[in-house]
Amino acid sequence: MIVEILSVILVAIGLFLFASGTVGLIRLPDFYCRMHATGKCDTLGALLALFGLAVYNGFNLVSLKIIFIVVFIFVANPTATHAIGRAALVNNVAPWTKEPGESVPEEKKR
Repeated sequence: MIVEILSVILVAIGLFLFASGTVGLIRLPDFYCRMHATGKCDTLGALLALFGLAVYNGFNLVSLKIIFIVVFIFVANPTATHAIGRAALVNNVAPWTKEPGESVPEEKKR
């Protein structure tokens, strides 16, 4: 009974984080903010949802496979988010500013 409640709580928190990442993707003003919201929320949401499934399944081979997937996601998602953000910065995707038409100062561009 306690295992089922714990797994439901973990999966529900994971789904909430997925939903908040989706809202961040829709509502935030520029590429970098959107990428930050989705990168953080998707990583943590996937970790909690999959960990909840592993807890619900008990200690067996399937749970071990789920834990390996969790570790892979924990390493791969932040790395991919950083690579995408760096590629956008190198290709001069301007961050959002309050003043229209203002972009990154010349000394900040690489």
